[in-house]
Amino acid sequence: MYFIYILRSLRNNKRYTGLTQKDPEIRLKEHNSGSNNYSRNNRPFVLLYSEKFSSFEQAQKRERFLKTGKGRRFLDRIIPP
Repeated sequence: MYFIYILRSLRNNKRYTGLTQKDPEIRLKEHNSGSNNYSRNNRPFVLLYSEKFSSFEQAQKRERFLKTGKGRRFLDRIIPP
């Protein structure tokens, strides 16, 4: 299984969109532990939204969409900024 997930930084209120094979809650813990420079500098994060996919290609296509202008507007409607 593959997941796309949306996090919000409590430090700067920005959204982060990612793709993983791990459970989104586990990935959230990794981000909050400062697993990379972006995470370290913008933590803590909260999980806002996730979707599950059976194939990597489907998940990657959805992640790319959510990072477009249309995708960000979709997220604004379902997850108020």
